[in-house]
Amino acid sequence: MAYLSQAHINLKNIYKVLGPGILFASTCIGVSHLVQSTRAGAAYGFALLWAIIAANVFKYPFFEFGSRYANATGTSLIDGYNKMGKVYLSLYFLITISSMFFVTAAVGFVTAGFLDNLLGLSNLWPSFKLFPVALVFVICLLILIVGKYNALDGIMKVVGAVLLISTILAFILALAKGPVAMESTFQIPKVFNDAGILFLIALMGWMPTAVDLSAWNSLWTIARIKQTGYKPTLKETLLDFNLGYWVSAILSICFVTLGALLIFGTGITLPSKSADFANMVVQLYTATIGNWSYIVIAAAAFSIMFGTSLGVFDGYARSLERITELLFYKKEKASKLSSNRKVYNFSLIAVGLGAYLIIAIFLSDLKQLVDLATTISFLIAPFIAIVNFRLVTSEKYIQKSKMPPKWLKILSYLGIVFLTSFSLFYIGVKLEIINF
Repeated sequence: MAYLSQAHINLKNIYKVLGPGILFASTCIGVSHLVQSTRAGAAYGFALLWAIIAANVFKYPFFEFGSRYANATGTSLIDGYNKMGKVYLSLYFLITISSMFFVTAAVGFVTAGFLDNLLGLSNLWPSFKLFPVALVFVICLLILIVGKYNALDGIMKVVGAVLLISTILAFILALAKGPVAMESTFQIPKVFNDAGILFLIALMGWMPTAVDLSAWNSLWTIARIKQTGYKPTLKETLLDFNLGYWVSAILSICFVTLGALLIFGTGITLPSKSADFANMVVQLYTATIGNWSYIVIAAAAFSIMFGTSLGVFDGYARSLERITELLFYKKEKASKLSSNRKVYNFSLIAVGLGAYLIIAIFLSDLKQLVDLATTISFLIAPFIAIVNFRLVTSEKYIQKSKMPPKWLKILSYLGIVFLTSFSLFYIGVKLEIINF
């Protein structure tokens, strides 16, 4: 009985911990999976599968460090950057404001496409082409400003489970059916030419998501502790993170497989318009599961993208709020600002307006916007990776008992080399293209 009681307590504690990892997974599954992984499979078959696996593996330590640092110190990575010196926090601030509009725009544009595909909103107001985008942004802002995200979080978990089951089912059925017949005139595209390399970097940029978003893990971990009043052990926090991380990694492989087996070699090109692209993605499921599943998959795909949009808005607003408190206000003033959420709400609105303007510029080309946002994320990844590694491997910032094990340190070194090498490789290719 004592053993069963202890097991029950442990399960109860795990339930209290679960949340940040699921939020992380829902943020990942959005653009990097539904868009980029599907595009990789459709355009190159399985030729880029290695890149997807490599990005998931080599980026893993730097996301794990966010959850680890938050549990060990009770503060976010952003606080850690501040401890390292104002210059690090200032650089992170510059990175955040230089990328947040593009990232939010890409995610919001894709989300609006899935909403438009589901409800046909463009037909309701043809003269207002950005109506679906505006609607998504306004709903996100209202939910987060009013503070009803906790209720929606429960719904997201259910919808996320539906999409998870649907994706795995479609993956298994696609494997069983095998690849579609290739056109006789189809030529397998080269990966290591200019176009292939540019897409390769864009693909890895958000696989599973941008490294600078690792600070969000720490912010969400702290928020969950405050919400439940339960201080988890390091193992419990990492269990929650690992569950979300590796589920998203497995799904990325499922999406590239669907693109490779159902589109690659057929001559079909994925559309650039967001609503048409969303329709094509949903049809990948119906091609294997059956036409009856269209509305279910369309609703689930939109819902998970909407969850991604919420996560992105919330993550950037929380980051900007904490950065602002540390950089520009004294401790007493910062505490007051945090309690009334003025900086958070202002940040939400600023991010939304900036992203909306970016979408207006890239309205006709979803893929160009996504590639630009993901490439920016990849180029700044090495800096964030190095700083995160320093934070969790120095006794100046974290207890020795909470530092990562030796194997994770080794993987971190390999990850830094991986990210830096490909960033330099990309810059070299771009310079060569420009000179040519």
